[in-house]
Amino acid sequence: MAVGKEDVEIIKPRTDKREYRRIVLRNSLQVLLVSDPDTDKCAASMNVGVGSFCDPVGLEGLAHFLEHMLFYASEKYPLEDSYSKYITEHGGSTNAFTASEQTNYYFDVNTDCFEEALDRFAQFFIKPLMSADATTREIKAVDSENQKNLLSDAWRMNQLQKHLSSESHPYHKFSTGNWKTLEVRPKAKGVDTRQELLKFYEDNYSANLMHLVVYAKESLDKVQSLVEDKFQEIRNSDRSCFLFRGQPCTSEHLQILVRAVPIKQGHKLRIIWPIPPSIRLYKEGPCRYLGHLIGHEGEGSLFYVLKTLGWATGLSAGEGEWTLEFSFFKVVIDLTDAGHDHMQDIVGLLFKYVQLLQQSGVCEWIFDELSAVCETGFHYQDKFPPIDYVVNIASNMQIYPPKDWLVGSSLPSNFNPDTIQMILNELCPENVRIFWESQKFEGLTDKVEPWYGTAYSIEKVTPSIVQEWMSLAPMEKLHLPAPNVFIPTDLSLKSSQEKVKFPVLLRKSSYSKLWYKPDTMFSTPKAYVKIDFNCPYASNSPEAEVLADIFARLLMDYLNEYAYYAQVAGLYYGIIHTDSGFEVTLVGYNHKLRILLETVVDKIAKFEVKPDRFSVIKEMVMKDYQNFKFQQPYQQAMYNCSLILEDQTWPWMEQLEVLPHLNAEDLAKFATMMLSRAFLECYIAGNIEQEEAESMIQLVEDVFFKGSKPICQPLFLSQHLTNRVVKLERGMNYFYSKEGLNPSDENSALVHYIQVHRDDFILNVKLQLFALIAKQPAFHQLRSVEQLGYITVLMQRNDSGIRGVQFIIQSTVKGPGHIDLRVEAFLRMFESKLYEMTNDEFKSNINALIDMKLEKHKNLREESRFYWREISDGTLKFDRREAEVCRSI
Repeated sequence: MAVGKEDVEIIKPRTDKREYRRIVLRNSLQVLLVSDPDTDKCAASMNVGVGSFCDPVGLEGLAHFLEHMLFYASEKYPLEDSYSKYITEHGGSTNAFTASEQTNYYFDVNTDCFEEALDRFAQFFIKPLMSADATTREIKAVDSENQKNLLSDAWRMNQLQKHLSSESHPYHKFSTGNWKTLEVRPKAKGVDTRQELLKFYEDNYSANLMHLVVYAKESLDKVQSLVEDKFQEIRNSDRSCFLFRGQPCTSEHLQILVRAVPIKQGHKLRIIWPIPPSIRLYKEGPCRYLGHLIGHEGEGSLFYVLKTLGWATGLSAGEGEWTLEFSFFKVVIDLTDAGHDHMQDIVGLLFKYVQLLQQSGVCEWIFDELSAVCETGFHYQDKFPPIDYVVNIASNMQIYPPKDWLVGSSLPSNFNPDTIQMILNELCPENVRIFWESQKFEGLTDKVEPWYGTAYSIEKVTPSIVQEWMSLAPMEKLHLPAPNVFIPTDLSLKSSQEKVKFPVLLRKSSYSKLWYKPDTMFSTPKAYVKIDFNCPYASNSPEAEVLADIFARLLMDYLNEYAYYAQVAGLYYGIIHTDSGFEVTLVGYNHKLRILLETVVDKIAKFEVKPDRFSVIKEMVMKDYQNFKFQQPYQQAMYNCSLILEDQTWPWMEQLEVLPHLNAEDLAKFATMMLSRAFLECYIAGNIEQEEAESMIQLVEDVFFKGSKPICQPLFLSQHLTNRVVKLERGMNYFYSKEGLNPSDENSALVHYIQVHRDDFILNVKLQLFALIAKQPAFHQLRSVEQLGYITVLMQRNDSGIRGVQFIIQSTVKGPGHIDLRVEAFLRMFESKLYEMTNDEFKSNINALIDMKLEKHKNLREESRFYWREISDGTLKFDRREAEVCRSI
């Protein structure tokens, strides 16, 4: 029974029809119940207030290892991996993560199987089994997970920041764990890792440190009864909350400049200040205010100035890693080669901008504008999958009072200039930590970080040095942003004349097709616009492919300072190059979407090549291609598989070969040629009336195809090409071996692809059923039992309507040839298992697949992506899910 059912008013979005209830079980477990009669999936998340900061000395990664082990088995359900098998076979998914001060476990599943799934989940926290055999095997999985991170710059640089902190603070620790920390070193000291694991669980996993969210279809009363029944047996040892007082950075860790050698090409600056944690001031939002200004990209901003000087290609600012006791404010700047040579000027300009904020004072109108954007964003937020929703709320429950469990820190509402000023005062030369990353430091460092092997050197940077950098920095005109004209003020919903279930072909001409789908599901003041420019000259050679890429990136570059305001206000845009040209996407509040569309279209129509920006973008593209060799081996294997299968694709090596020889004049000629022949495939959906949609595309047609000297001509009939995929002959096996591109990477990978059929409803269902039934057994056998590698996946593949299935496995313990034999052995074993399956089991799997296929789209973006896939693949089966369900019955 619950000892408390508190009538706390939980703040929720105005558009949210779900019901919420907070209860506290007699074992002190705090629970939030969510009732959503419209949901197709149920979900749960348990947040345990124990994380990697709790790792015992000499057993680094123990909390993370425990997270892995709880998935194996329990006293009530002793069959290994039966929990994951049950979830997968009933249309769900499951995962967990370990953070500094919390570990979060979560799953979702089809609604009719939720009760048993929840019971299996609850056993994690009641009586888990951690057998000696499973313990040894899973240490290998943790080690494999760590192996995949060793050459990741994000992991390496994060650990370097931790390394340069006080050894007595848990922030300093290595949190993932590996074979040495969990097997070799403990054994050498006579320590039994399994016994330590059991002790860690017994000592720390207590119900009073847990927060549970349960998201169900039933009424709150029924869900409460279910939760009381399943979770009240979790032991409560009244464990006091873990508090890690003190600051991770002492004076010796401040005023430092660290030069570090990354794996990938490119230069990066991270300027970091320890600050008081703003989580205690979440209503005032000081870091949100300062991050908004320092990270702004409009005219007069720090990024705008650095970009104009040709020194930076990206900048972000805001609060980084934080706890209730400490926090960091971080500014991360992606540098060009020229920017790398002007590091001191860049740091000087950053401190000049901080100085500007000091001199300008805290501006109430900026806070009010930010607060208004946040409020609109909260009340008109998209509904997203329950599994993501519960994880977010369960994490919030550990930090915020119950009324703010849904809100978190997303609604700054109390303007307090003193609080903002307090954090701003911390962003000073006395407290700074500067991390400067570049391969140019290769051979110039004298230290090595122990866990990832990152080479680095360190020197002092006194306030007087920073002052000198400020005085020598360019005299650029930095100023605060202008008022945001893109903030929507009309959030009214337009009435659709008819309830259109699927997209309709609204208009068709020799220039374009317009597919239209008014919002009949989500009742939100948002729209989705996609315009695909099909340009035959955009991909007929490696040169064309590269130039089309630079063309799209330059357009984004030109639009940035103007369109950044739209993004802040919740209206997003993107221009990317595709296999057949380029694609424009706009998504967000519909009120001012047309204004942004007109600007984007005008920029494309009047495209010109600015030589200075061309050079910067070319340098970025060059580094991206050069960094391809540092991708994970499984990603390289998937790329090569696509290269073999897809028609008219060019290897990245060929593109890299032509790139150095291309210049601004080449792009100018190419852009004119590319746009000379085009066909526009358009999709408009959401809170937009039919006439508005037609008017938008008419505008685009008029700009490109009309006038005395039109920019585009329509395509010839022979230029309307469909995507083609190489057909693999039945009974033939093809084995392609390729050496990994990074000799330092000890991982190898296999993609075992089986091409099955061309798009067909009945065959699709059979393949989906196979993937559903085989997914978890493949994971269990190849990863859990044989321990081939942390990344072990069986998944479906769809190339322009050509369906297949693929195994993706990355390993440090076995080569691809051996792994391929194990995949074949699994398929033989699984075939015999299929014949042993009972009719009831088979029907259960069919019902699970039907439930998955009938799952409703959660929001406009998700729905639009589904329909756009049908359009871009040329399959146009908008009723695909319903039709495939009919074939399943």
